Amino acid sequence: MNAKVGDSTIEWKRSNPDIVVYLPKEDGIRNGDNEHFLVFESPSGKELLAMWTQSSCEGRGDNHIALARSSDGENWSKPEWIAGLGSVAGGLQASWGVPLVSDQGRIYCFYTKEMPIIDNNRQSSGAMGCYYSDDEGNTWIHGSNITIPRNKYDNPDPSYPKNWIAWQKPIRDSKGRWLLGYSQETSKAVRNFDPVGWWETELRCQFIRFGNIDEAPDPENIEIVGIPFDEDGLTAPHPYLDVSFASEPSIVLLPDKRIFCTMRTINGHIWYSVSDDDGETWRETEVLRRKDDGEKINQPLAPCPIYALNDGRYLLVFHNNNGQIGSYNQTERKWKTNYLNFLRNPAFIAVGEFRPNAHQPIWFSHPKEILDTDGVIVGPKRTAEIATYTSLTEWNGKRVLWYPDRKYYLLGKYITDNILSDMIIDD
Repeated sequence: MNAKVGDSTIEWKRSNPDIVVYLPKEDGIRNGDNEHFLVFESPSGKELLAMWTQSSCEGRGDNHIALARSSDGENWSKPEWIAGLGSVAGGLQASWGVPLVSDQGRIYCFYTKEMPIIDNNRQSSGAMGCYYSDDEGNTWIHGSNITIPRNKYDNPDPSYPKNWIAWQKPIRDSKGRWLLGYSQETSKAVRNFDPVGWWETELRCQFIRFGNIDEAPDPENIEIVGIPFDEDGLTAPHPYLDVSFASEPSIVLLPDKRIFCTMRTINGHIWYSVSDDDGETWRETEVLRRKDDGEKINQPLAPCPIYALNDGRYLLVFHNNNGQIGSYNQTERKWKTNYLNFLRNPAFIAVGEFRPNAHQPIWFSHPKEILDTDGVIVGPKRTAEIATYTSLTEWNGKRVLWYPDRKYYLLGKYITDNILSDMIIDD
């Protein structure tokens, strides 16, 4: 790359993207942080739509949901805001928007809606807000809030909202119903310890099902089914606290109709579980390996999504380190800086294949590095991370990994058959 290191006007070229969706500009708009980047097909199939959370900087209190569109997957419109005003404008935040396209063509945007009363923190405590569109996402209607069933990890006072975030697009289960995973943070009112930092919060993976959403109901009539298989949800051990730290579930439907879930942890590896009844019950969680009794798949405290490909294989996106690089060690109780700014780089992929008779039903190839920032920090967050909170589409014959670069630029990379051709699974 022939560029001055750290020059934000050209640093977007460093990861060698194939597509540019959004580059922040110094235009007075609070746009310096761009993440939770979910690209999806429009109801007509004629366009791709990109939905993400934008702010001046992560955690500063002005999150809003943005949307851009493309008719060819390569040239993108200027983004418009769907929801959220931000504290600078005197309003409340809208964070972590997730799209769902119903059979009737109505697009829903579900998000964490900041409320006047907050439990743990502003950007992950709130109602499930909803906007919807009946014209391919060109105009949006503000709908009523949606109630997510509560459990023993919520504040006992119902006037306080849940602490929750969803980040991956929902999938259809074996019966064609929409299933959404989300992260639940234990309310400060019921936890029995005082965290030193957010990396000590108690987290678990939970699920809800949208019962009637393909009929395109108005938000107040959407049937939300909590899946109370166990109020504990999916958990994983914290390295030094007696609490769960499992979050950001990513789910795919297997050929045998089971559901496979990967999740983020803080213990240096991806963890996973399997459900054979559409999420009603789950197998005990365990470390993800390349194959049964194979090597563990390393991962720092970062999302680790898995995507089902049209050819029947799977694609895992991760960072391939155990959270300890040089002086950056995520298991330290008191962080000297935000270690994740440097541990979430470079990004790797692995190809997965279904193994019906194996204990772990998806086996993986060796990892391949796919994106790198060379450790160069950019943007208001001052991070070198890449490919955190991604999405994937296969549209018009092209497979694209859509990724935030340093939570600043929004870019796309073609994942061609040639890239995957040598990623063989060892039996």
